[in-house]
Amino acid sequence: MNSTAANTSNSAGAGSLMAFAAMGCVQLGLAASIGLAGTLGSEGVAWLRLAWAAVILVAIARPWRLRYSRATLGICALLGLATAGMTLAFMRAVETIPLGTASALEFMGPLSVAIIQGRGRGRWWALVAAAGVLGLTEPWQGSADLAGVLFALVGAACWALYVLLTQRAGDAVDGIGALAISMPIAAIAATVVVGPEVIGRMDLPVLAIGLGLGLLLPVIPFSLELLALRRLTASAFGTLMCLEPAIAMVVGLLFLQQIPSPAAIAGIVLVILAGVGATRTGRRDPTAGPPAVVDSPSPVMPH
Repeated sequence: MNSTAANTSNSAGAGSLMAFAAMGCVQLGLAASIGLAGTLGSEGVAWLRLAWAAVILVAIARPWRLRYSRATLGICALLGLATAGMTLAFMRAVETIPLGTASALEFMGPLSVAIIQGRGRGRWWALVAAAGVLGLTEPWQGSADLAGVLFALVGAACWALYVLLTQRAGDAVDGIGALAISMPIAAIAATVVVGPEVIGRMDLPVLAIGLGLGLLLPVIPFSLELLALRRLTASAFGTLMCLEPAIAMVVGLLFLQQIPSPAAIAGIVLVILAGVGATRTGRRDPTAGPPAVVDSPSPVMPH
C-alpha cells in the first residue's frame, strides 16, 4: 500500500471513529436528559438544551459578522421552528417509550426523505422500514404507549423538515452560520410554548447541568460530525449514522435499564437496513448543487 492510500485509509478510520463518538454523545446526552426530566419535566429539559445551545453557537459563530439574504434568514427561521418541534416532541416521546424505540421511530423522518428522493428500487426500502416500525411498536400486543409513539412520529416529521431545510441553508450559508440563526429561533419558540411553565423551576445547579447537556448535545457531536465529514464521503457518513437507533438501544439498556423485546430488536435492525439501503440509493444529483444532507439521513443536530 502506498503512502497516499495509507493516509486515505487512516483518515477514513479516524472519520469513522469521530462519527461513532458523535452518535455516542447524542445518545448519552439524551439519556442524561431523560434523567433530568424526572425533576424538571421533559419540556424543561428540552428548553434548557435549546437555550444553552443557542448561547454557545452564537458565541462561537458570531452571526452579526456574517451576511444573510432575506430568503436565507427565512429558511433559517423555519429551520429553527423545525428544530424546536423535533426537540420538544422527542423529549415527550422518551418519557413513555424506550430510547431505542423513540430514536428508531424518529429516524423515519430523514429515512422517508432518503426513500422519496431515491431512485427506482431504492423506494422498496420503505417496506423494510414499515416492517421495522411494526416490530418497534408491536400493535398486536397493544403495549406501546400511543402518546409516546405519536410524539416520536411528530418528531420524525419535524426531522424530515429539518433535513430539507438544512440542505437549503447549507447551500446558502455556512452550516455554523445557519445554526447561529436557527438555534436562537428554536430557543425562542420553545420559550413561547413552554417557557412560562419551566423558567420558574430553574436554579443555578440546574442551569449548570443544562450547560453540560448543551455541550454534550449538540456542540460536541456537531463539531465531531464536521471533522468526520472532512474525512468521509457523505454516503459513507450517512451509512454510519444509520446505526444511531442501535446505539440508542444500547445506551438505553446500559444507562436506563430499558430491555428491548425481540420484536423491538428486529424492528431496529430492519430500520437500520432500510436506512443503509436508502442512503445508498438516495444521493442527490451532482448537477443539482452542493452535496445534499439526504446523503446523511442523520444530519447535524439530530434531536
